[in-house]
Amino acid sequence: MIFEGLRQLYGRLDEDFFWIAGRAVQIIDWDRTHRFCGRCGTPLRIKSTERAKECPQCGLLHFPRLAPAIIVLVERGKQLLLARSRHFMPGMFSVLAGFVEPGESLENAVVREVREEVGIDVKDIKYFGSQPWPFPHSLMIGFTATYASGEITIDDTEIEEAGWFTVDSLPRIPGKISIARKLIDWFLAKQGQFVIGKCH
Repeated sequence: MIFEGLRQLYGRLDEDFFWIAGRAVQIIDWDRTHRFCGRCGTPLRIKSTERAKECPQCGLLHFPRLAPAIIVLVERGKQLLLARSRHFMPGMFSVLAGFVEPGESLENAVVREVREEVGIDVKDIKYFGSQPWPFPHSLMIGFTATYASGEITIDDTEIEEAGWFTVDSLPRIPGKISIARKLIDWFLAKQGQFVIGKCH
């Protein structure tokens, strides 16, 4: 037997086991990184009645951290927008995603992230679904959107390549466990198509 990180097990574990492991990883990471009160510096103690830590000095409660992030499939007729991040595996493309900023609605985050990363505007933003994502503590909130205007202009600090793809010209895409793939499969089903083989 060998120990492997959760990311290395992505796509290799049964989906139910993967999400159990993901929950455990997030709780352990929170416990390890939240040992002292952020307000007064006192060592925290576990609160017995809920998943929280309490400061015995000032009473501040600390809950497990979650970072909300949007993920969006943008469609333009029979095409979908896919992009390649610099940290992806070679040849891998996915839909766009990004973290929600303080004071920002989820829909505003969709508009901003798409505009920042590829320079286009979107409309008809619709909620799709959500998924916990334990790398290390994100909650992915999925949307679909329709192209409104603009030409692709990538932000090369985050995006290496982006383009419009049809069902018969798909690059390598994420594995089925991810919400990114669920969004892509939704688009393919809408087009009456299914894809086999080009996934992670």
